[in-house]
Amino acid sequence: MRVKMKSCTPSKYISKIAAYITFGVLMVLFISVFFFVQQSKEDRLISLGDQIVSDFRAGLDYEMADLLSLSLALSEDGELKNALTADNESQGYRILSRITERFKKYTHVKTLRIQVLTPDFFIFARSWDEGYEGMPIWWFREDLASLDKNSRPKVGMETGRLLTLKATIPMRSGDKVLGYLEVIKFIDDFTLKLRKKGIELFALMDEKYLEHAELMRNFPLLNGYVISNQNFNQQYMDKIEMIDWEALLLNNYEYEDGILYLYEPMVNGAGKQIGIYLLCISKDTLELHEKADQSVSVFTQFSDEDIKNVVEAWQTPHDSFRNAYDKELIGVLPKLNEEDKKELEVEAKRILYGYSKDELIDIIVENKHNEKKLGTIK
Repeated sequence: MRVKMKSCTPSKYISKIAAYITFGVLMVLFISVFFFVQQSKEDRLISLGDQIVSDFRAGLDYEMADLLSLSLALSEDGELKNALTADNESQGYRILSRITERFKKYTHVKTLRIQVLTPDFFIFARSWDEGYEGMPIWWFREDLASLDKNSRPKVGMETGRLLTLKATIPMRSGDKVLGYLEVIKFIDDFTLKLRKKGIELFALMDEKYLEHAELMRNFPLLNGYVISNQNFNQQYMDKIEMIDWEALLLNNYEYEDGILYLYEPMVNGAGKQIGIYLLCISKDTLELHEKADQSVSVFTQFSDEDIKNVVEAWQTPHDSFRNAYDKELIGVLPKLNEEDKKELEVEAKRILYGYSKDELIDIIVENKHNEKKLGTIK
């Protein structure tokens, strides 16, 4: 008995091939769309991360320029100079502690410290305690070597017994250097500013600097770094320990569980890397930042007084401005009433945001040297 074989007609055969081809095309399209969406998401995160890091740098530079400005003003204090000249350490302590108390009471700066050093870098007086007069600090402060060579003002994140922002200014009587005034601020104040913007900061110092940073030896460690800001958000600790640190350091960012982690090198005043800044940004904050006006830094808020001081610091026609329009616009802003200035405020902030830390420092130093002194020398 013969078995009758079912024949496959050409039409059915073609239909099967078409189905397979259609399925294959749909799969290719699906995979392409998937990778396109993933790439678009990655590009978006990179773009947002670059903008946030740029804003962070501008904000940190402005903190340093502001600290330098304060230091320059305090270095001209006549009463403090007299105490230094007379070697009256107790009087120096009283003056410095009085100044810092006023700042803590009337401003947002709560961690400000001031100290005065002798020309050979021994402590003359400091605002936060007595009993350290005459102690040498040059042996754990490598950054002071540059002052010994050129006696120019300097500012930066510096290691020592603590990691802090420091602005160091020569105190002079004519051409003679009487000593050095140093204004010190912890990174904790800047941490709070970022937190108000929805961004958490971890200021991480390389643990090799613990050799001299004896006051930080009990600070928590994180992947070979010392967490320097004591007001860091502890809720992020477990999450940070789980991220791929190699990928973070390689790509400068990592996205995990709805949080964008950004890495920025921490350098001292001489440009040497001493640690890293780790920024943690939640999904909600990312969305708010994406909608925000990108021409205005989310970290730096320039006041009318800030704008006025920067403008008045320059004496040449265009100075460091790109053109006359920039200077005229910023110069007129503080003179306007509140209603009229709103339209020009964003444009003025955008202009100032383009200036670097070094430019701001040059402005402040130049302004100090160009001041006209009036009065009679007694």
